[in-house]
Amino acid sequence: QVKMKLAIAALLAGSAAAFAPAAQQSAKSTSLQVSELELGVTEPLGVFDPLGWLETEPEAFERRRAVERKHGRIAMAAVVGIIVHNNHIVFDGYLSPSNNLKFSDVPTGMSGIATVPTQGLAQIFLFIALLELAWLPASKYDGDYGVGWFGRDIEDPEEKARKLNVELNNGRAAMMGVLGNMVTEQVT
Repeated sequence: QVKMKLAIAALLAGSAAAFAPAAQQSAKSTSLQVSELELGVTEPLGVFDPLGWLETEPEAFERRRAVERKHGRIAMAAVVGIIVHNNHIVFDGYLSPSNNLKFSDVPTGMSGIATVPTQGLAQIFLFIALLELAWLPASKYDGDYGVGWFGRDIEDPEEKARKLNVELNNGRAAMMGVLGNMVTEQVT
């Protein structure tokens, strides 16, 4: 019983350390600009770099941030799709008239992708490839694709930085939400 209490106390102390502020990296230790590192940093965690890539591969940071931003945007759209589809809000009509497949016949969750005909999956793949190569190229690291914030440009740098922080953090939450949803569907 005493050993159990000591184990619980050790676990509590260890978990409390997870919420302690992280040691701040010095600005001189990396060749990146501080402004690039500040985006997406949430207190009290600070810069999260468990593998030390900021020190060993600082030139790759910009690409990784662009990929994180793009995956976050896709995941935010996926969360909306999950919520809508799991509430059985569907289009009227047919997904594939030749296969007599209605939108309402597509099951919710991961099993729904298996019901989409191969030609439909090919169309989705080609559309995404067109977006990736033409309109939203992966080489455009700043994430600004010329559409603005709901159609208006943001001139104030503070407001833009705040909105970019919100976007990065919401994207991270959405990526975790989509992953959690997929795992839960497969487990249950």
